[in-house]
Amino acid sequence: MVNTAALVPPAVLHTARLRLVPLGPEHLNGMMAGLQDQESQRLTGTHGTFTREQVARFVAGVAEAPDRSDWAILRASDDQYLGEVVLNQLDTDNRSMNFRIALNSPAQRGRGYGTEATRAVVAYGFEQVGLHRISLGVYAFNPRAQRVYEKCGFLHEGTERDALYWQGEWVAQRRMAILVTDSHLQDGAIHEAAQ
Repeated sequence: MVNTAALVPPAVLHTARLRLVPLGPEHLNGMMAGLQDQESQRLTGTHGTFTREQVARFVAGVAEAPDRSDWAILRASDDQYLGEVVLNQLDTDNRSMNFRIALNSPAQRGRGYGTEATRAVVAYGFEQVGLHRISLGVYAFNPRAQRVYEKCGFLHEGTERDALYWQGEWVAQRRMAILVTDSHLQDGAIHEAAQ
């Protein structure tokens, strides 16, 4: 059974270098910076533009959404906002959710922050929310993210051809998922990283 109480709001999570806290209005400036970063927009396939007012309305209510959990990724040493990580698209009947993560700028990528945040949220989804499956999509032009997801235990399940039209070209999206019953989780790698 899914423990929806663990979603609203989600618990604060700690890793070796990060604190993941429920996303809220205090993170508005950091979110706006990420939404203005062209590389972040490309990696997430974000076509739209968002006004400060639209984002403020979103963050004002997201912590109370009953079908998702959104965390701000903060560097523990100085509380710098690095990005966001999300479990959304709750399917209670099938005990599954979608995962997504966005780091704000190129300076924050390639440092292992995404791996730490991913492992912490996956462990939370399985251990606290009671999920059986967590899935995601990653675009073909983002092999770095794909390697992070593989390192965290996600397995490739298929490819959606021409899933994104980006700057005049069609881009495929790889579908990946991790199950609580996956044998590679039994060695404790996800759980150890989330401590």
